[in-house]
Parts: sequence; C-alpha cells; structure tokens
Amino acid sequence: MEYSKKQDFFQMVADVMSYYKQDTSEFMLNVFWDACKDLEFEAVSKAFNAHAKDPDKGQFAPKVADIVRLLQGTKTDRSMVAWGKVYDAMCSVGAYTDVCFDEAAINAAVNDCGGWVKMCRTSMENLSYLQHQFCKSYSAYAGRSDYEYPKVLIGETASAALFAKRGLKAPEPRMIGNEQAAKNVYQGGFTAIERGPRSIGALLAGVTNNVG
Repeated sequence: MEYSKKQDFFQMVADVMSYYKQDTSEFMLNVFWDACKDLEFEAVSKAFNAHAKDPDKGQFAPKVADIVRLLQGTKTDRSMVAWGKVYDAMCSVGAYTDVCFDEAAINAAVNDCGGWVKMCRTSMENLSYLQHQFCKSYSAYAGRSDYEYPKVLIGETASAALFAKRGLKAPEPRMIGNEQAAKNVYQGGFTAIERGPRSIGALLAGVTNNVG
C-alpha cells in the first residue's frame, strides 16, 4: 500500500483492537505495518473483517500471523502462487527482458534456480523438476528476513549489468506483479555489478549463484 495510507492503516488497527477491548502500542502498530505494507489496504481491511467473523479465531484479537495467513495462505500455498506468477512471466515476458518480481523471495529463488534466462529456456520435460526446485527454494526464503537477493533478474541481453559496468544508466526492468511492491524489492536488492565481474559472468551463463 502507499506510504500515505500508513496513518489510515494505524487507525484501522487501533479500531480493530478497540473492538476486542485491547490497547495498541507503537510497537504493535509497526509490527502490523511491516507485515502488511506491501499488501493492498482494502485487502487487509477485508482480512480483519474475515477474522472477526471466524467462529473460532474471531473470538480473539487478531495477531499479525492471522492476517498474513488469511491473505497469503501457508508456505505451500504461497510457493504455488509464486510459481504461477513466475511461469506466467516466463511465457508472457520471456528471457530477453530484465525483470523484478514483487517478492524478494521470488527473485532469490529464481537466482538459485540458475537465473531468469535459464528458467525461461527450460524444456517442457524438465518443467516439473524446475517447479519443485523453485517452490522448495522459495519456501526457504519466505520464512526468513535476513537474506540477500538480486534486485534485477537479468535477461538474455544482460542489459542492466552491462550498462552499469559501462557507467551508463540502465534501462528499467519489467516489474512483475504489484508494481509498488516490485519497486520496493528493486530498491532493497543487490546488483550484479556489486558482486564483481565473476558474478556478472555467472548470471550471463545462467549458473546458479546461491545467496543468503
């Protein structure tokens, strides 16, 4: 959600906690914000309502995990949704374009699977293995908050890395999924040029470059 929605979000959380006769603290508000800031405001609001209507869990004030679970599902569910997003981009965007997804865990998992080009060039007979490998890697990253990931998944032309190496302004990568969330991911990741020529060569060759 947009940063301008932060105060509205805080008020919503305070209203929810008031319904449960619970006090709010700055720490609680910030924890909720950190967990939900990449989600849509309306979606989070609906999740709070859904929690309140739950015959069992709705008797108790919601925790961050309750809202995240409603919006994102279990790790298995999330990994399959993430794979669907990646597969759609493989088919619609293709290997020639630099991309950045709206989840850091997706960028990290694609990197672990050999990079964007290698994934896009995977044969149909090896697709199920690639899916398994991606989902396993994604699930590992989704449960962590202290890992590195590439801000750009380099396409066939390796435009971002080569332009940066020459001191030129790189063309913008294609943002996949929620555009604002993808931009946030882009801002927080590392670039190939920061990892030196060997890293650039590995990405160009489609060789797995593990992070974390």
